[in-house]
Amino acid sequence: MGRRTVYNHITDESKLASVNPKNIELMNDFLDYLVSVDRSARTISGYRNDLEIFMTWDMEFNNDKYFVELTKREIAKFQKHAMAEWGWSPNRLARVKSAMSSMSNYIENILDDEIEGYRSIVRKIESPVKQNIREKTVITNEEVDMILDTLVERKKYLEAAVFALAAFSGSRKVELLRFKSSYFDDSNIMEDAALYKTPEKIKTKGRGSQGKLLYKYTLLDFKKYYDLWIADRERRGITDSEYLFVKRNTGEPLKESSLDSFTITISNILGRPFYFHSLRHQLATRLSKLNIPSPVIVEYFGWGTSSMLEIYDDSEASDDFGQFFTSDGIKAGEKNGLSDI
Repeated sequence: MGRRTVYNHITDESKLASVNPKNIELMNDFLDYLVSVDRSARTISGYRNDLEIFMTWDMEFNNDKYFVELTKREIAKFQKHAMAEWGWSPNRLARVKSAMSSMSNYIENILDDEIEGYRSIVRKIESPVKQNIREKTVITNEEVDMILDTLVERKKYLEAAVFALAAFSGSRKVELLRFKSSYFDDSNIMEDAALYKTPEKIKTKGRGSQGKLLYKYTLLDFKKYYDLWIADRERRGITDSEYLFVKRNTGEPLKESSLDSFTITISNILGRPFYFHSLRHQLATRLSKLNIPSPVIVEYFGWGTSSMLEIYDDSEASDDFGQFFTSDGIKAGEKNGLSDI
């Protein structure tokens, strides 16, 4: 019962074989350029998928026109088709237009000595206003505890450990797979804080194939679920993998698709759609409610600015009115540190 997304099977190999060869060549040149400037493989794959969708539409509904020769009216025509015929959300359309715009900029800035007079026009076509089309799942501290208790009761120690690491480190889904068992040795507990700190930096979301390398922090609450999973691994004879999360039967490193299947189990326990990123919000909200100073939370998550906390904090200001506006008058708040959690 994860969040539902509408997928359209718009293109395939047979359709792409009929696309204007000049467009395919242009796209491949652009993607090769992205490799040369160290864009991540995930980013490049996404661009390829989005551009192939547009080129398939161009072939089927726009006379297979060369991308360089497109007009603003034709881009608007594509936009209307995506919204009216494919039922795309403004967010989905914006993603494809972003890929188109990036390739347009490549033509204008890199191929200017080959294609004279070209000007990027994709951004000049106004896009529909972005909107949230999927209901946001807000998880409480009590629900975190309930889910963990249920998973442990069912002896799903791997799922419990994955969920707990997400809940107590705030790591993104793909980052969870990069943690090693050795990171949770007692020697990696910070001296002045009740936290684990990875002894090496982990690849996180960021520009380039290496992403952004950061030390990751985890609340000591994770230790219980780590111990349960490690004991289960040992009972299964899995002792030679450095990675924390491995397949129960083979010991091979767990893949992202396995975590996707875990969301179904957790959604059923929660009774509404679960996705791992909701735990990133949950932890940010928890730390904020404990009056942890913004700079500390920003450092914990590795954010560039404190404005990110405004995005991730799911609490409402009115939730805390009772703490400060009492019958005895206004009460001053206290600032805490991570060691006070």
